[in-house]
Parts: sequence; C-alpha cells; structure tokens
Amino acid sequence: MAVTEPAPVTLPPAHEGILRRQALRESAARTYARSLPIVPVRARGMTIEGADGRRYLDCLSGAGTLALGHNHPVVLEAIRKVIDSGAPLHVLDLATPVKDAFTTELFATLPRELADNARIQFCGPAGTDAVEAAFKLVRAASGRSGLLAFTGAYHGMTAGALAASGGATDVRVTRLPFPQNYRCPFGVGGERGADLAARWTEYLLDDPKGGVPAPAAMILEPVQGEGGVNPAPDGWMRRMREITQERSIALIADEVQTGVGRTGTFWAVEHSGIVPDVMVLSKAIGGSLPLAVIVYRAELDLWQPGAHAGTFRGNQLAMAAGAATLAYVRENGLAERAGTLGARMLARLQALAADHPSIGDVRGRGLMIGLELVDPEAEPLTVTTENGSAPPPDPALAAVVQQECLRRGLIVELGGRHNAVVRLLPPLTLTEEQATAVVDRLADALRAAELSPYRRAAAGPTR
Repeated sequence: MAVTEPAPVTLPPAHEGILRRQALRESAARTYARSLPIVPVRARGMTIEGADGRRYLDCLSGAGTLALGHNHPVVLEAIRKVIDSGAPLHVLDLATPVKDAFTTELFATLPRELADNARIQFCGPAGTDAVEAAFKLVRAASGRSGLLAFTGAYHGMTAGALAASGGATDVRVTRLPFPQNYRCPFGVGGERGADLAARWTEYLLDDPKGGVPAPAAMILEPVQGEGGVNPAPDGWMRRMREITQERSIALIADEVQTGVGRTGTFWAVEHSGIVPDVMVLSKAIGGSLPLAVIVYRAELDLWQPGAHAGTFRGNQLAMAAGAATLAYVRENGLAERAGTLGARMLARLQALAADHPSIGDVRGRGLMIGLELVDPEAEPLTVTTENGSAPPPDPALAAVVQQECLRRGLIVELGGRHNAVVRLLPPLTLTEEQATAVVDRLADALRAAELSPYRRAAAGPTR
C-alpha cells in the first residue's frame, strides 16, 4: 500500500499575524492602520515594500512629514554622523552644536522680516504641542484669552489645539468662515466669496454686541489639509493680516503640514507675501523624526522660564535630520519644483474630472492635492459655488477609491468634512515618471470604484 504524503499545511503569511496582533492589542483610536492594512518592512524614496513583498507608491508621506521621502541618503548620513560622534542624544533644552546648526538653517529659510527679529521655542515632539505653546505665548503677551479660528481647521489633538479645530464640540473659540470656491458658505465662491468672508470677520470683531471675547490671536492654515485641501486665497490672507494688525491681534500661521516646500514656496505664507507674528512648525522640519517648534516676533517673548516645557524638546537626531532636510530642499530648489510638478498633476486630474462627474472638484497647491468625490445622482445641495449647486460629498465612494488605490500599489489619504476628499501628499523628490504613475493608478482606481457593487455599502469614514 502506497504511503500517502500528508497534505502541506498552509500557514498564514507573517504579515497577517502582525496585522491580527495589532488589531487585538492596539487601541480603538488607531486610524491609518484601519484603511491601510499593510506591514511596511523597507522603504526608499517614494516606495514602501510590505512584509508580503508588495510595493507601493506612498502619497501619504507620513501625513506630509517626509519631504524627501523615506530614508533619503542625506538624512541617514546626518543621523549617522551624530550617532558616530558620541554626542548626547538627550539634553533637554541645553545648547548643542546640533541645535545651533538646525536653528541657523531654519532661520535662513524664514521670511526675512521675521527671521531678523525672531525667537524660537522648542516644544514637545508633535505639532499639536507647538500649537499649545503658540496659544500660551500670545495669551501671556497680550493679557487676553480669546482665540479666532476657522471652519474646517485642524490644529492637533490636545485640548487647546482641538478646541481651535473645525470638529470641536465644546466651543470656546470664535469660529470664522474660511473661504472656499467649491462649497462657499456664502454661495458665490471666487473673489466675491473670499471678500464676504473677510467682511464678516471684520464686522464681527468690531461689533460691540458680537459676543467675541477679546482675542489674543487668530490662527489659520495657508492651506487647510485635513479640512479638505482648501488653499486660502492670497488676497484673503493679506486681508487677515491687515485686520489683525489694525486690532493688535497676533496672527499665527500653522505651517505644520504646508511648510518646507510642500506648496511650491518654502513656507506657504510666502504665496501671499504676509509675515505672521507666530509660525507653528513640525512634520517635515524634523526630516522624518519628531520635532516641533514655534518661531515668533521677539516682542512676544514675555513668558517666564518653564512657561512651556517638554522632556523631549531636545531631540538631537531630529534636529540633525531636520537641518539636512531644510538645506537639501533649499539648495536643490525643491519648493519650486513642487510647484511645477504639482501644477502638472493638477492639470491632469482636472482633465480626468471632465470625464468623471463623481469628481466634484480638484484643488490644491504644489504637492498638496485633493479630489473631492461627490454623488452626481443625488439631490444637489443648496447653492454653494459660483457656478451653481454642488452635489453632496460621497465618502462611500472615496473609501472604495482608497482601497482600489491600495490594490494598485498606491497609498492615498482621505480627508475633508465628510472624508470624501482623496488627498495626495507625495514627497518633494518624486520623479515625473512617478507623478505620472500616481495619476494613472488613481484614475484606474476611480474607474473601478465607480463600477464597484460595494460602493453604496462602503462603511464610510474610517478616520
């Protein structure tokens, strides 16, 4: 009788075990891991390789953190140099050659009018802590406690930063309209919509019965990222600068995601030519490692020692990586290149929108791009654009598009008010061939999603 060999036992791939253990062990608050079930094991430039051997083009870039992509040689060399030197890695806020080099490089990139009269505060390693520091600073300097923020804003997840963000439920901040072309709160869009938003801001601040607590500051994003990739019009930015200056209100520019060349200038405020009183910086300034600072006018430097502190505000490796990144972006003109390449991608995506009614709007600045997906068959909303009514957002379609992109080796993020905006944040080092591949894969994913039987049954927002 022949001996029958036992059937081979098929074991689940190692990456499936890792994902399963993550789901069992990590908190319900995890976000990206839900919609992007991959296990990265290697990465270089724009490419991530998963434990399953698949490769992906990364258009998330650590939510905009990786200006030079993954493991750029200049970043790795800067980190190795510090490690090999025997320098201390943890020094609280003591002065070091590494910190001095970082600060010097950072100040070389800032708007000159600010850099010539600036102070820097090193904060905890996340951008939200820098936002909190900015709020403390302006309140201490002004003696006022009120804050002005905008609809659709996102400034972080700690208490004060979250209260100034668009999704706040316990509102202690005066909320102002942020101008949008596609979903204009005044139903007109364009320059007229931006003008009305500015007029409402001015009127509210000067109304003795407006109910606005005396504001210490106004905080704004030159391009709202999580809010749906809404670039602030340059003229409106200048109006906000005038309004705040005339009323002795500090202007805080949140450049956590827009900074370091992302939008086509080194800092996004440069598009409008304004100089804020405070700049909040994080993400890309650490060269992929945790780092956050605020830079502000010296006249505001009135707080006491220890008024804002953090154990990890002296991250030497991040400062070294950040200095190398800032220098590389500056010396190689990557901001200008981001503007040029981003414009080409926008043009291709706008051409794609002409053949896909489910693309309601394509917008962005530089390599910060968003496509708002809509349900063209649904009842239109009230007039929200200068061209008429806009269909309602379609988060279910956006969720399917994200998954179809992943199947095609493309990592994208979702955002916007209803998670219906597909967001692209590729590294500034992407090649023209990669840019073409991103748009091609996204277009193919959109076509597949529009035909998907799962479109209407999609679970909705996962973030």
